[in-house]
Amino acid sequence: MADSVSSKVVWPNYSTDNVQKAAEKKTDTLGKDQFLSILVTQLRNQDPMQPMQDKDFIAQMAQFTSVEQMVNMAAEVSKLRQSIGSASSLIGKTIEWNEYDEAGTIIPVSGVVDSIVSKDGILYATAGEKSVALDYVLGIKETSASESSEEAEA
Repeated sequence: MADSVSSKVVWPNYSTDNVQKAAEKKTDTLGKDQFLSILVTQLRNQDPMQPMQDKDFIAQMAQFTSVEQMVNMAAEVSKLRQSIGSASSLIGKTIEWNEYDEAGTIIPVSGVVDSIVSKDGILYATAGEKSVALDYVLGIKETSASESSEEAEA
C-alpha cells in the first residue's frame, strides 16, 4: 500500500508559514529585509567544514549597514527636497531654468520667485506667469535691484 501523502496546503493542515508567505507584499527591489534574510540563510546553510570567516561575516554586516543607511538617507533627502519650508526661502530670489522655444531649441529663462505652489506632491516655483518644478531649477541667485525694478515694471 502506498504511503499517504501529507501536504501543508490541504485543509485542515494549513501551515502558518504558507499563510504568511501568501500575505507578503511582493516587491521587485532588493531591500534591507531581503538582504538580511539572504545573510541569515547563508549562515544557516554554511559548510561546517569551512565556516564563514570572521572577516567575511563582518564585511557582510558592513554591507547590510550600508544598504540600510542608504535607504534611510534616500528617504530623508526626499523629505528635504519636498519640504515647502525650505523651498519658501526661494521667494524673492532669481531662479534660472531651461525651456524649449517653437523651433525646439533650448533657451535659458530666469525670473524672480513670487510664490511656492504644491501640486500633486511636487513643488513649483512661480515666477510671473510661469511655474517651474523645483527639480528643473538650474540656478538660484540673489535678486539685484535692477531685476526687481524690471519685474515691477512688467
